[in-house]
Amino acid sequence: MNLPLFIARRIYGSEDQQREVSRPAIRIATIGVAIGVAVMVITVSVVFGFKHSIRDKVVGFGSHIQIQNFMAQQTASPSPICISDSLQKVLRKTAGVKHIQQYAITQGILKTDDDFLGVAFKGVGSDYDLSFLKGNLVEGEVPHFSSDKSSYQLLVSNMMANKLHLKVGQRIYAYFIGQDNVRARRFTIKGIYETNMTQFDQTLCFTDLHTAVRLNEWEQDQCSGVEVLVQDFDRLNETAQTVVQKVNRKTDRYGEILTSQTIFEAYPHIFQWLSLLDINVWIILVLMVAVAGFTMISGLLIIILERTQMIGILKALGMRNTTVRHTFLWFAVFIIGRGLLWGNIIGIGITLLQQQTGIIHLDPASYYVDTAPMELNIPVILLLNAATLLICLFVLIAPSYLVSHIHPARSMRYE
Repeated sequence: MNLPLFIARRIYGSEDQQREVSRPAIRIATIGVAIGVAVMVITVSVVFGFKHSIRDKVVGFGSHIQIQNFMAQQTASPSPICISDSLQKVLRKTAGVKHIQQYAITQGILKTDDDFLGVAFKGVGSDYDLSFLKGNLVEGEVPHFSSDKSSYQLLVSNMMANKLHLKVGQRIYAYFIGQDNVRARRFTIKGIYETNMTQFDQTLCFTDLHTAVRLNEWEQDQCSGVEVLVQDFDRLNETAQTVVQKVNRKTDRYGEILTSQTIFEAYPHIFQWLSLLDINVWIILVLMVAVAGFTMISGLLIIILERTQMIGILKALGMRNTTVRHTFLWFAVFIIGRGLLWGNIIGIGITLLQQQTGIIHLDPASYYVDTAPMELNIPVILLLNAATLLICLFVLIAPSYLVSHIHPARSMRYE
């Protein structure tokens, strides 16, 4: 039988009403641990949810890997490429690649009777993954985009719609400036999307791939680039290296040089900003563990001092200092365990409540989301609980040596 565990369980479960000092100390220590764990769970959930939410929005606009003309990354002028059927088959069979889709970008001006706005028209075809656009649709519907014909249907952002006072079903003229002329096309607003990503919402609308290619005066088999979606984001760099080997420095049928870049390379400022959140998380975790540790130290010292007579009796009966210390460390485990339980209930409860109701709102102009995104990561939460328990026990080792200075004879007279 584990004697320290047995004694600690009896002490923890006792209903001795005369212990007027230790009971508040135990409650305070439990509350301190619970608050610390709850804050850590909420913090980690918010950071995971926020980072993944922003990442998914950026990927929704630019995919995981982009294959472009080498000159397109060096100059602002549009430079087309031609992706042959054989290269498309190679990309689809590449390990880690989930889907590939072509796109074409052209610049134009949307004009109403009262205002105008310069935007980028992103032409996409029937092979384009529309799940992201459908998930962020606020009005109307996503058009049926085509690679071989023009329907002149347009999907615009809510920011554009508010600026130009556009509505679903409305027809609007767009003007495209070429080298020698200005061409006008009349589009129908089919749907309105909103992602709260300002740099995309204020400039990007979607139309047919065939329309964008014709407006750029390219050949039918040319496009601005190919977007590659990977199966596992955590292995993006590994998949990107494979794509580099099969694509980079290759030339298409028109002699254009192909190159590729990941979403990290295309939008480094966004991902560098997201990486800074990790520093804030570590600061909060350290502070919360420190709070839990200090409350446990103060609680354990109070309990040891209040149990001085009991410690003296145990020593008089022949119990070693090590055994007595282990008894109070087991007692601390019970306190920490209850604090962890309530902390997880509070933290996970608030996270689930936010996921279901979105009760906590944010300014989308500053945070790119209108509600605080939260994502439960069970392995990380379990790791936080284990780390909190071990760290708190570690910091309690030194205070537990106080029992070594308690002498049986003196403790009998201690009140």
